[in-house]
Amino acid sequence: MSSSGRAAGTTANAHYLTFSGPVMLPGVELRAGTYIFERASPETNGTVVRVLSRDRKRIYLTAFTNTVDRPARLRQQPVTLAESPRGVPPAVLVWYPVDGPIGHAFIYR
Repeated sequence: MSSSGRAAGTTANAHYLTFSGPVMLPGVELRAGTYIFERASPETNGTVVRVLSRDRKRIYLTAFTNTVDRPARLRQQPVTLAESPRGVPPAVLVWYPVDGPIGHAFIYR
């Protein structure tokens, strides 16, 4: 993998993730940097995830996801990345919020 994700902090519903290199999400490539991953409306529909710039001025993605159980071996890992060929940014497959055992699998078509 050419990129790694690391949790930079959290708030009530936001999870700040820093990537060391570019990564892909459905329909968008994120450069290396810090982004906010959050459930768009956790009180009504916990499957919609939004990815924003660190300053919240730009929305990169708002998408439905599939919920998945977090494997016990990934308790401290905030994302799962796909393997990718050299020079191709890996896709973020699953984001795991810090507040529970459920992850959000992004839907790629």
